[in-house]
Amino acid sequence: MPWYVYFAYFFGGAFLANALPHLIAGVSGQPLQTPFASPPFKGLSPPAVNVAWALANLAVAYLLLVRVEALDLRSWSGAGVCFVGFGAMALQCSRSLARIRKQAVP
Repeated sequence: MPWYVYFAYFFGGAFLANALPHLIAGVSGQPLQTPFASPPFKGLSPPAVNVAWALANLAVAYLLLVRVEALDLRSWSGAGVCFVGFGAMALQCSRSLARIRKQAVP
């Protein structure tokens, strides 16, 4: 596989991981931080914005995981790189949200 496919799989996994908290918050009616909040990434966006942001993340993940070269989940290398990207973004999201919420609580 060419190097750019692994690059696409890594970031496809990252966009997939970023979609989950926004989709869950949006469909459950909870506000969450997005780049469109005021101030960006610190303020809370309404649930509809979070659903839209989740759908945008899912669209990018689809393009990277399927359209660049279809991800074969039976391939350890492709699925592993996607999993590493997913895990890296999940850890970054958890650290970022914990830091923002800790600042908001007196």
